[in-house]
Amino acid sequence: MENDLSTLESKLAQLIQVSGKLRAENHQLRQELAHALSSNRQYSDKMNIAKTRLEKLLVTLPEDQS
Repeated sequence: MENDLSTLESKLAQLIQVSGKLRAENHQLRQELAHALSSNRQYSDKMNIAKTRLEKLLVTLPEDQS
């Protein structure tokens, strides 16, 4: 009985340790995801600005009259 309790205590300690590591990793991944989403929004905005500029530029170019 004492051996069973000792084994259970050891496994519980391991579970708590793994749980803490996973919680920290999850927090880190959430931060990385938030940063990636923010960067993605910024790049998307820049692409839309570039697209608008190119469309305006294409309107001003003369058509090829071959």
